[in-house]
Amino acid sequence: MTIERSEPSRTADERTMLEGWLEYHRASLAVKCQGLTDEQLRTASVAPSALTLLGLVRHMADVERGWFRRVLAGEDAAPIHYTAEDRDGDFRVTETDTWQDAYATWQNEITVARRHASGFALDDLAKGHHHSTDDPFNLRWIYTHMIEEYARHNGHADLLRESIDGVTGD
Repeated sequence: MTIERSEPSRTADERTMLEGWLEYHRASLAVKCQGLTDEQLRTASVAPSALTLLGLVRHMADVERGWFRRVLAGEDAAPIHYTAEDRDGDFRVTETDTWQDAYATWQNEITVARRHASGFALDDLAKGHHHSTDDPFNLRWIYTHMIEEYARHNGHADLLRESIDGVTGD
């Protein structure tokens, strides 16, 4: 499978620009994982860190779910890979965790996120709340946060990929 990534428009309206950058960063993470085996995707870069590319994909599936299902749409959607007792469970991968499963779960959450976001204007307030605050969020804030979240983790993904097989890039 070849993952396509497109540069966001340089002249789009605000919503199209935000969605374009979010899609770019979603695709960037997938590109960083492209062509690797499950074993490579489960490989941490340096001790004591247990951070892996597969863990990042699992984490982003939970982040998509949290912000778009629980916060934006107000759904009662349980976490996928972590629990209240193990808040970092999304990052903890085992030999049984596969790219196929993690990618399918992540892409499903992205599909649901797009569907939920399509029903909101940028200034519309989310129907739910984040676990850390009762303060309201609008869709603009959620998009901006998601772009930041992906950009930060894509930096981690760059370093992980380079440590696995030397591949670098943007």
